[in-house]
Amino acid sequence: MNQEEIFKTFELIVEYHEKYLKGYGVKSIKLKDSKGNYTKDALVLVYLAQNYPNTRVISKAELTEFVRQFYPNVSDVQQARHLSKQGGFNIISGTRGDIGAKIPAGFYQLVDLTTPYPSFKPDRRSGIESASFEELKKEYDYRCATCGSVEGQPHNIRKNEVIQLQEGHMNPALPLEIGNIIPQCQVCNRPDRDRWIYDKTGRVIAVADSDDGKRVVEKYLKKVSQSTKEYFFEFLKKLLRQ
Repeated sequence: MNQEEIFKTFELIVEYHEKYLKGYGVKSIKLKDSKGNYTKDALVLVYLAQNYPNTRVISKAELTEFVRQFYPNVSDVQQARHLSKQGGFNIISGTRGDIGAKIPAGFYQLVDLTTPYPSFKPDRRSGIESASFEELKKEYDYRCATCGSVEGQPHNIRKNEVIQLQEGHMNPALPLEIGNIIPQCQVCNRPDRDRWIYDKTGRVIAVADSDDGKRVVEKYLKKVSQSTKEYFFEFLKKLLRQ
């Protein structure tokens, strides 16, 4: 995409946001930051919105290559996931297993600009200021809260992967902000997504109240013994009668 295409597509996004998405609590994104650079959120959303409404399925690798034109050192673009789950834009993911999504793992597609992502909660935010996250990483000695791997060094187990700490969501039902994030490496943050609730030490303390959390419970109940299923059946009957 050239500069003109980026601007025109972003103007279209702004128009649709004002007309449709704003009413759902979806917050607008900035095209450029205070230094005049394109924001990563804007670049990813604009790329996904090419030729709207005739959008196409786009791989994470392709998104990353596009963003690298403006941020050469970026290693792993996470914006598409955050723009949907936390930002509210209706972007489906093959990796996340969105209901009704018939696209391969590692691919995304913008569904439309008129309705929010189905499980979007308006009080969730798309991110935090990088300076604040840097301070948080320092408190954790630049280690992943879950596995202890050190940023910039090989992963403790997967030696072929160099650690880049990401904003791990402690409780997916609450805003993604300081007080509700922990630094996690890409290995720990990538597969867990919105399945669990973590404490500040990076330990799982509960299943999240989310679509991913429901899938965890479903898989568990399918695998347990008949007696365990009967136990939960009776438990739920009592719970629902309260």
